[in-house]
Amino acid sequence: MSADRRRALLIVNGKARQGRRALDDIREEAAKAGVTLIRAECREREDIAEAIRDHADSVDMVIIGGGDGTLNAAAPALADTGLPLAILPMGTANDLARTLGIPLDLREAARLAVGGPVRRIDLGEVNGVAFFNVASIGLSVELARELTREMKRRWGVLGYAVAAFRVARRMAPFRAEIRINGVRHRVKSVQIGVGNGRHYGGGMTVQENAAPDDGQLDVYSIDLRGWWEWPLLYPDFRRGRHGHWKNVHAWYGQEVEITTRHRRPVNTDGDITTHTPARFRVRPGAVAVIAPPR
Repeated sequence: MSADRRRALLIVNGKARQGRRALDDIREEAAKAGVTLIRAECREREDIAEAIRDHADSVDMVIIGGGDGTLNAAAPALADTGLPLAILPMGTANDLARTLGIPLDLREAARLAVGGPVRRIDLGEVNGVAFFNVASIGLSVELARELTREMKRRWGVLGYAVAAFRVARRMAPFRAEIRINGVRHRVKSVQIGVGNGRHYGGGMTVQENAAPDDGQLDVYSIDLRGWWEWPLLYPDFRRGRHGHWKNVHAWYGQEVEITTRHRRPVNTDGDITTHTPARFRVRPGAVAVIAPPR
């Protein structure tokens, strides 16, 4: 590699709605900044991590254009290789980009990607599966099934709220045991969330003081008496103030274990990837990102 010219692995879905514009923007900004782009075609989710590992010795950074699911797929390889991640936010929610203060305008994001500062953030992990934003059990799993591509295309971020209200009306509570740093809590819940970042689910906030580099996992459990409470709770969830409600329990810690009577699926950054029993840990400073200072 040239000592005075950086090389970046570029992974962008050119067929995405904003794919062509993202490619044009990053190419122009890279040329101005003296960054050589090496494009990798990734047709499947598994191809993303493989491409990063294959190019680890020949590039200085990774630029990914996509949503939170795409970034989640890259997480293990980014942690393994140590390559800094730059984000072109092209998803519906773009929760990690919002957490990091990355501009949602693609031209501004491209400019930051090739010229911004590098900082380190934590990575969450559940049963060996990495996540940037949040892993959850209960309502969010049904939400992931309810929220179709058509709903995202039609409603955008509002689709998350529409799907959540639909799911809440039919969601039955379940019992779980949550062990945090060795302390046990028994709960009756419709949703348990374990957050590493700040935002998730289309702009919901894990906790009002949550940060992606605080070395902690933020945990909450919701016990709603009926679906009609969800519209009342929703505004505080947007702001991360749901812990003030008496039927929402909140904790934080570095290691979390959740067990349920029956095996339940776990949603990580929007995809169902594992099941209970679920063992969580935080990996402090595991990933380098190109983003504004905290």
